[in-house]
Amino acid sequence: MDVKDFYFDLPEELIAQVPIEKRDESRLMVLNKENGEIKHKVFKDIIDYLNPGDCLVLNNTRVLPARLIGAKEGSGGKIEFLLLKRIELDTWETLVKPGKRAQVGTKFVFGNGELTAEVIGLGEEGSRIVKFYYEGIFEQVLDKLGQMPLPPYIKEKLDDKERYQTVYSKEVGSAAAPTAGLHFTDELLNKIKNKGVKLAFITLHVGLGTFRPVKVDKIEEHHMHSEYYIMTKETANIINEAKQKGNRVIAVGTTSCRTLETIGDENGMVREQSGWTNIFIYPGYNFKIVDALITNFHLPESTLIMLVSALSNREIILNAYNKAVENKYRFFSFGDAMFIS
Repeated sequence: MDVKDFYFDLPEELIAQVPIEKRDESRLMVLNKENGEIKHKVFKDIIDYLNPGDCLVLNNTRVLPARLIGAKEGSGGKIEFLLLKRIELDTWETLVKPGKRAQVGTKFVFGNGELTAEVIGLGEEGSRIVKFYYEGIFEQVLDKLGQMPLPPYIKEKLDDKERYQTVYSKEVGSAAAPTAGLHFTDELLNKIKNKGVKLAFITLHVGLGTFRPVKVDKIEEHHMHSEYYIMTKETANIINEAKQKGNRVIAVGTTSCRTLETIGDENGMVREQSGWTNIFIYPGYNFKIVDALITNFHLPESTLIMLVSALSNREIILNAYNKAVENKYRFFSFGDAMFIS
């Protein structure tokens, strides 16, 4: 399949720049994955499409304030770090701009010197391996000095850091938010639980590879970045019970979906485990665990629109996306949602 098979025309003004005032009042497109029927709703209406016994799987990762603005030691030249992946306690794979200022051995200073860094090696695709020096707890230093690593298509400043976190975020380690979860409020989750829907939490630390464009013409030649996941025994039991009773497993977001499909076996069961996944889901893939998906609207020609096309089919998804553009749905991280079932 060609990458261009997943192109649609997206006007720039539909890319949401700021989060909507109330999380659960974003719009919701409800899509029948078999026949392509579309309904236009508000996100909090999602409860009407969930049945007692369904299992909703949510990614409880928490975004690191992983963008650091600092200066080169000595010259004072401005530098921007973006933490990608923790290698050891104080050693990170990092994107550095401008890269030419970050040769091996170069040192940088952040804040009033509370945090310093040294480039100790070269990573993949132009990244740098960086060792940090500080006093106290790294996460607390980062919380003070770091900014949210918003995607490149968001130009507006985010006033409240928590709006780029889900209300159930817990396990720190992501370079980007699992954005399908941004629509849920505590109140809505309680209503869903009270309806008899099971909530199950997994962790997948989202990498910035999520935003990397597909650079090959044939999608089968694309290699996905690796991301770290954790599935607990408790969560595995909840999901397996739903499958055994014939109830639906509904993934909240492509990150939850990819984790479930990484762990799922040929009998449609999951088990406690952790590790790295680089699973690439595109049309032709047979889903083992996921029956339905809550997700945002994705970039043209991205791996994420390929994933949602695999759950339904390419024609149905592209038709739904064109309808979303016609109806002026808001796209991407702070945008509206779609329920594919």
